[in-house]
Amino acid sequence: MNLGIENRIAIVGGASKGLGRACAERLAAEGANLTVCARNEADLEATADAIRQSTGRSVLAVAADWSNAEDIDRTVEETIRTYNRLDILVHNTGGPPPGEFSDHPDEHWQAAFELLLFSAIRMYRAVTPHMQKNHWGRIINIASITVKEPWESLILSNVFRSGLVSLAKTISRKLAADNILINTVCPGLYLTQRMENVLNNQAVKSGRTLDEVMAEYTAEIPVGRMGEPEELANLVAFFASESASNITGTAVQADGGAVKSVL
Repeated sequence: MNLGIENRIAIVGGASKGLGRACAERLAAEGANLTVCARNEADLEATADAIRQSTGRSVLAVAADWSNAEDIDRTVEETIRTYNRLDILVHNTGGPPPGEFSDHPDEHWQAAFELLLFSAIRMYRAVTPHMQKNHWGRIINIASITVKEPWESLILSNVFRSGLVSLAKTISRKLAADNILINTVCPGLYLTQRMENVLNNQAVKSGRTLDEVMAEYTAEIPVGRMGEPEELANLVAFFASESASNITGTAVQADGGAVKSVL
């Protein structure tokens, strides 16, 4: 399928590894030119170079922390300076620390707000005027299945990612008038490097084998396995495409069937 995004310009956050990198690679494979962002400059430059080598597309690497307003403005300014347009935003940031309600002091709540929700508010303000200018835009948020089925141990993610979905839904109708579509993907468990580290740490701590720990994590996933990052990237690429031209304001989980709720 031709997704119709060849030569489109996309900003992808958290792109040095994991789900963000997979999304960047998929968009570049479809012919998009990229700005990739992450906090670790060395990892980001390595990723950008790998994508250039594998796809032949232009990849601008901008080391940035999207919980910082100046870094958000700089990301967009450097993108426009380089490409003179902006079509696609993949809003993806790292997750806040785990824990229950009583585990987090004020500074954890404030940091999670800045990272997960306020970063989106600021980024939308920065990118939408450029999309409006061309009467075309796609914004895809990467959230979590915790917006559909909260986990007690991830209260910061539950609260602020749910706010992100509400924000996107609220503004989707007004943005649609300018042919700017905004959707949220809600990943479940994916076999990223971060998840592999979690599994290995759990195995060492509990004295169990890696297979035993993996079986515990996947027991509640109907398809019987964790997802591969490329599978989520396929959904993100679809939402970025011409084929998704009648879809906006949605929040779709990609979780192997783990969420039990109807909606």
